[in-house]
Amino acid sequence: MVKLIRTLADHADDVSCCAFSSSLLATCSLDKTIRLYSLSDFSELPHSPLRFHTYAVHCCCFSPSGHILASCSTDGTTVLWSAHSGQSLTVMEQPGGSPVRVCCFSPDSAYLASGAADGSVVLWNAQSYKLYRCGGVKDGSLVACAFSPDGSLLVTGSSGGDLTAWDNRMRCLHNEKAHDLGITCCDFSPRPLTGGEQGLQFYRLASCGQDCEIKLWVVSFTPVLGFELKYKSTLRGHCAPVLTCAFSYDGQMLVSGSVDKSVIIYDIGTQSVLYTLTQHTRYVTTCAFAPNTLLLATGSMDKTLNVWEFDLETPCQAGSTRDQQKPLIEDWSEEEVSTWLRAQGLEELVSIFQMNNIDGKELLHLTKESLAGDLKIESLGLRSKVLRSIEELRTRMDSLSSGIPDEFVCPITRELMKDPVIASDGYSYEREAMESWIHKKKRTSPMTNLVLPSLVLTPNRTLKMAINRWLETHQK
Repeated sequence: MVKLIRTLADHADDVSCCAFSSSLLATCSLDKTIRLYSLSDFSELPHSPLRFHTYAVHCCCFSPSGHILASCSTDGTTVLWSAHSGQSLTVMEQPGGSPVRVCCFSPDSAYLASGAADGSVVLWNAQSYKLYRCGGVKDGSLVACAFSPDGSLLVTGSSGGDLTAWDNRMRCLHNEKAHDLGITCCDFSPRPLTGGEQGLQFYRLASCGQDCEIKLWVVSFTPVLGFELKYKSTLRGHCAPVLTCAFSYDGQMLVSGSVDKSVIIYDIGTQSVLYTLTQHTRYVTTCAFAPNTLLLATGSMDKTLNVWEFDLETPCQAGSTRDQQKPLIEDWSEEEVSTWLRAQGLEELVSIFQMNNIDGKELLHLTKESLAGDLKIESLGLRSKVLRSIEELRTRMDSLSSGIPDEFVCPITRELMKDPVIASDGYSYEREAMESWIHKKKRTSPMTNLVLPSLVLTPNRTLKMAINRWLETHQK
C-alpha cells in the first residue's frame, strides 16, 4: 500500500525536478529557485530557497554523498551548492551558453554531466570544477542523462528520440532511435542484474518519451567485448506522453509520471501495475525514490510536490519464492486484469474480459480454445498476442521465483543455459534448442519471427562464464 504523507506547495511555478539524498529532499522550479527540505519532518531548511539562476531551473541532483547539490537552468549555467549550508560553490557555464536541461553526478562523485538544448553534453570534474570532456548529438536537445551504477557509462536521451551511450572519456559507443517522438527521461536500475568474468555486468535501463511508452533495456559493456543495448519490453500504462521515470533503490519498482496527470508504479519482476496515483491536477513532470527507504516524491505543473510512503508489505519487499509471487497474480481482481491488458496494448479486449469476469486466476488458465470459444475473440493475431503475454507473465514469475537472472534463461526452453550461443538475430540461446529450432523452423528468429540473415551460431563464452560464476555463488 502507498499513502500520501505530505504535500509541499512552496514553489510559485511548475515543479520541474526533485531529488533525494539520505537526509534531504530537493525541488526546483520554473520560478528560478531550488528548495531544500529535511526528511525528518519535511520542514524547509533555513537557507532555502537557493537563488542564483536568472531563468527557469530544469534539473537538480545530489552527489552520492549528499553533501553537494547541482542545479541547471535556461540561463546556460550549472551551479554546485553546499547542501547543508546553501553556499554556492561554483558556477559552470555551458560552452556556447545554451540552456542546460539536465545534469547528473557519476556514482563516485568524480564527475558531473550536463546536457543542453543545443545537443551538447559536458563532463565536468566535480572537484576542480573544470571542463573534462564534451560531446554532442546532432538531432535535438539533450533532455535526459544517467550514469550506469559502476560509472563506466553515461547514457543520454534527446528530444529527437535517440539514446546515446558514452564511455568515461566521452567517446560515443552507441546511438539508438528509442522513441520516435522524442525521449523525455531515462534511468538506470541501481543494482546490476548479474556479475561475471572480465568485468561483465548487465544493467537494466528505462527510457520514456512522447510516444506514451516506457521501454526497458538491458545494457552491457566491457572494454574487450564492447557495448550492447538490447530492447526487452514496453510498459504502456499511460495514455499520454510520459515525462519522467525512476527506479526504486532496490531496482524492483519503476515509477513514471505523465501528461495524463497520473503516476504509475510498476513491479519490474512481473511488469504489472502496482499502483496508479491520480492526486496531481496537471502534468506530472518529475518523480524520484529516496535511497535506502521506500519514500517517493512526485512533482507537477500544479506547483506541488507530493511525498508518498510505502508500507512494509509492498510487493517488491515480499520474498521472491514461488509461493509468495504466484498468489499475487492469482489474486488479481477483474480491474487489475484490465489494467494489465492496457499495459500490454490490448485495450480492445478490456470490455470482453470484464463481460466474462476474468480475474487473475481465470487469466492464468486461458487457452487458445477458451479465447476463441468462450470469449469469442475472432482475431487470430489478438489471441496469439494474449497467449504470448500470459506466457511472458508466467515466465517472468518463474524466473523471478527461481532467482535465475532473465539473461541466463534460454528464450526457447525457458531454462538456465548450459551452452549459450549467439544467433544472427543478436539474441543468446541454448545451443541444442536453437539447433533444433533451426532444423524445424528453418530460418526464423524465435524472438522476432523474422528471417535469420545467417544460420551461424557463435559460442557466447562470456555469458557462459557469467552463468558459471552465478552457479558458484548461488548453488553451493
